[in-house]
Amino acid sequence: LDSKLHQKFAMSCDYASGLSEYADKGICGQAEQFDEASLLEDKIARLADWMLASKHIVVITGAGISTSAGIPDFRGPRGVWTLEQQGEKPQINISFDDAVPTPTHMALVALARCSKLKFLVSQNVDGLHLKSGFPLEILADLHGSMFVDRCNQCSRQFVRSTATKSVGQKPTGEPCPMPKKNGRLCRGHLHDSILDWEHELPEDGIEAADQHCRAADLILCLGSTLQIIPCGSLPLLAKKTGGKIVICNLQPTKIDKSANLILRAYVDDVMEKLMKRLGIPIPAYSAACDPTKAKREIPMEYPKLRLPDTKAT
Repeated sequence: LDSKLHQKFAMSCDYASGLSEYADKGICGQAEQFDEASLLEDKIARLADWMLASKHIVVITGAGISTSAGIPDFRGPRGVWTLEQQGEKPQINISFDDAVPTPTHMALVALARCSKLKFLVSQNVDGLHLKSGFPLEILADLHGSMFVDRCNQCSRQFVRSTATKSVGQKPTGEPCPMPKKNGRLCRGHLHDSILDWEHELPEDGIEAADQHCRAADLILCLGSTLQIIPCGSLPLLAKKTGGKIVICNLQPTKIDKSANLILRAYVDDVMEKLMKRLGIPIPAYSAACDPTKAKREIPMEYPKLRLPDTKAT
């Protein structure tokens, strides 16, 4: 491999290796389980009925929705942390820059466009929700994004065209490009938005996620074992107010006992069949809708997160 290609290959695994040492990475390597075809169809039909009847759907996503894009998960049988415990490393074959959204990512875009999906909470840093064209005002990337920088002074966030080369909220070497209200340039400097183990979650993101989960009548958890707190406990907020919890994951999760429905299947398969039942086409990924591909003199600023309409709920 030449040095440039090696850098791109390394990029996908650099996120995990760039984090601080941390002993408790949760339960790793649990066996995957699969529903029989007829049972899975029945579960998808039930989920479709619930979604059609729901007024405030929230989706929580984990690393499992990005494995079909070539990005490894963390606690699966061949996950980053699982292999680390075995003294191995994942065989990465794609960079964050080259990875494109999966059918699941694009299905969520379609659900948001038709106003069925009110809010999306992601634990992923791969930027695939951003690349998919998902509405940013209803997306909380709680652990940061490889394609988003944050100013250390004004706290505004900006979309990058390439994946950041650092993790742990370190300086990127770039000044904040935006002026303050008085017209003078902000004197802040951009940092990557990726959280390390001990970092606090972004206040705006967790507040919006908390409010939407409390307002939700249905929370759909996709591709996550829900071991990381507080994100893993967010679905329980809906349960307290009578909302339903649906889990789609091949491994057991921390909140299986609280779930109203559990689907054991590949998430792309579930979402493709679900969208067909709902009668909503899944759009193809388009670079024209990908903010990381846009040519701008000034980086695109992230919008403020939308809070739930309490009158509507």
